[in-house]
Amino acid sequence: MKAPSTTFLALSALCLLLASCAQTGAPLPPSLELPKPPSDLRAARKGNSVTLTWSEPTLTTDHESVRSLGPTRICRSTQAGITVCSNPVATLPPPTITPKKSGQKAQARQTMSQAFTDTFPASALSDNPEADLTYAVEVLNRSARGAGPSNRVHIPAIVTLPAPADLAAQPNEDGVLLTWTSTGQAAANSGLQFRYRIYRRDESTGKETVAGEVPAGAAGPAHFLDAIEWEKTYLYRITAVSIVMRPGGEVQVEGDDSPAVRIFAHDVFPPAVPVGLQAVYSGEGQKPFVDLIWAPVTSADLAGYNVFRSEAGAEGKNAVKLNSELVKAPSYRDSAVSFGKTYVYSVSAVDGRGNESAKSEEASETVPVSN
Repeated sequence: MKAPSTTFLALSALCLLLASCAQTGAPLPPSLELPKPPSDLRAARKGNSVTLTWSEPTLTTDHESVRSLGPTRICRSTQAGITVCSNPVATLPPPTITPKKSGQKAQARQTMSQAFTDTFPASALSDNPEADLTYAVEVLNRSARGAGPSNRVHIPAIVTLPAPADLAAQPNEDGVLLTWTSTGQAAANSGLQFRYRIYRRDESTGKETVAGEVPAGAAGPAHFLDAIEWEKTYLYRITAVSIVMRPGGEVQVEGDDSPAVRIFAHDVFPPAVPVGLQAVYSGEGQKPFVDLIWAPVTSADLAGYNVFRSEAGAEGKNAVKLNSELVKAPSYRDSAVSFGKTYVYSVSAVDGRGNESAKSEEASETVPVSN
C-alpha cells in the first residue's frame, strides 16, 4: 500500500480546520423584534384634554432596525408609576407605512412623531393641589408584544372653571371694554386659585398676546379694559386658569376657551371737555391782552386745544376760533382785543384723529376803557 501523498494530507487537514471553525457555540435565538420603548413622551393639558406626543421607535431592544410596528397602547393612571399597561384607555392602530416603489432600496425607518389627545372624565379631577394623572405609551410589535411602557409624564389633575359663554366687547374712549359673567371661585382650598386670562390677536399680523388677567373673584359680572391701538381689528378669547403652588414652584392649567369675539376698534371718541377756564385781563400802560388758563385734559391721545371767542352783547354773532393751529398747552394769550369791550371765551379738546370735544363752560373778561 502506498503512503498518502503530501498534497492529500494537506487538503485533509484544511477540511478538518474549516469544520471546527464553523462550530463556535450554540446557535443564537431568533430576535423577538420588540420595539424599544419611547423615551421622549410629552404631555400638555388644555381643559379636560391632554395631548400626548412621542417618537415612533426605530430600533428594537436588540438594537436592530424596526421593520414594522404594531398597535400602541395609551396608558393612564392616578398612581405615580406605571409598570404594566394592562388596562389602556385607548389602543392606536399600527402606523401606516408608505410602500416602496419597485426597485427602490430598503432604507432604515425615519423617526416619525405621533400624537394622541385623551379626554379624561370629570371624576378624575380634584381640588387637591397635589393630585396628578400619569401617562405612558407602549408600542407593540406586529405580534402585539411590547418591551414595556415609555417614560412617564405627570399632568396636574386640578379642576378648572368653565369658559365664559357670554364674552362681549365694546369700544370706548379708553380702549376696548370686555365683559362676561364669572362663575366665581369654585374651590375653598387655599392652595388653589383661579384667574381669567384674556388673549388678544391682531387680525392684521396674526400675533396673539396676553392682554391681561383678572381674578375670578365672586360669581357675577366681570370686566377688563384693554388699551389698544385704534383702527385695527382684534379677536378676543378668555380662558380660566387654575393655579397651584407646589414645592417646585407655581403650576398653571388653562381651561377651555370662550367663543372668540371680533371687534374693529374705530376711534370716534373725543377727549374730555376742558374744565376750569379762567380769563384775566392784563395790559395797563401797554397794549391790552387777555390771558386764558384751564385744567389740562389727561386723555392719552390728546393732540391739543381750540380756543373760541365772541363779544358780549353781539346777538346772533357766533364764536370764532382764534388759533390757526392746535394749542399744545392749557393756556392762551389773546392780544387782539380792544379797550372797552367784553369778550366771552370757551375751549375744546382735540385728539390725534381729529375727534373734538364739546366746548367748555364760558369765561368772560372786560377790557377797560383806556385813560
